[in-house]
Amino acid sequence: MKYSIPSYSFHGLHSEGKIDLFGYFETVKYRYHLDSADIWNMMFKSFEDDYLRKLREALDEREMYVANLCVDAAEVWDVDPEKREQFYRNGLDNLRAAAILGAQTVRIDMGGRTLDMSEEQFEYTVKRYKEYCAIAEEHGFMVGPENHWGTSRDPENIRKLIEAVDHPNFGILLHFENWDSDKELGDRLCAKYAFHTHLAAWVIPNCEEKIALLEEVDYKGHLGIEHHSSKNEYSQVAWQYATARNIYNLMQAKKLGV
Repeated sequence: MKYSIPSYSFHGLHSEGKIDLFGYFETVKYRYHLDSADIWNMMFKSFEDDYLRKLREALDEREMYVANLCVDAAEVWDVDPEKREQFYRNGLDNLRAAAILGAQTVRIDMGGRTLDMSEEQFEYTVKRYKEYCAIAEEHGFMVGPENHWGTSRDPENIRKLIEAVDHPNFGILLHFENWDSDKELGDRLCAKYAFHTHLAAWVIPNCEEKIALLEEVDYKGHLGIEHHSSKNEYSQVAWQYATARNIYNLMQAKKLGV
């Protein structure tokens, strides 16, 4: 299993001015001994070439890569056309950043505040994701939504969107147990679409079940260890990561009869 720790896991420290992306790279590499970065875009200071290339240089110096770029404030749908355009421009900026940083996957939310999708929302969402997929294909990464909030928290909406976009560079960031509809089956229904995952602290008790589900669908991505509390983040992340890794190792030992 490959692991990553989203920089969002340190959003408390970031809000206090105690960590930036360069410090996050150091933390992931030398505190948790991972080569994968998992960037929350709200920690970007700008989208200027000079800044983004400095981030890329910092990654390269540490022999790190970007497993995922998690994009907020760029959701595809909003009922306000002006906000839609603003989010669209922000989405393009982040896709450009993903290309410069060599990201493997990019999460851009569907948007929509309700589970129900109008025909207008659905058609617009499909159109935008097809456009984003063309960019993703050009630069060699995957793109798609997370079952994060609003419309995306219904697995049927995810299925319909996957089938309509119908592109090899399209998938989802699977946030385990984050559903408003089909809560018991959501993860199982959508695991086959996952290019990245988020495993929150409250899912740790079911971690073995989730990892087994990923193995069933031959998942090739990372197990993203996402922490949310904004408190004691270094130690809480260490606990989450160690617990998930230990459960996975025990699962493998059991398979080998050890």
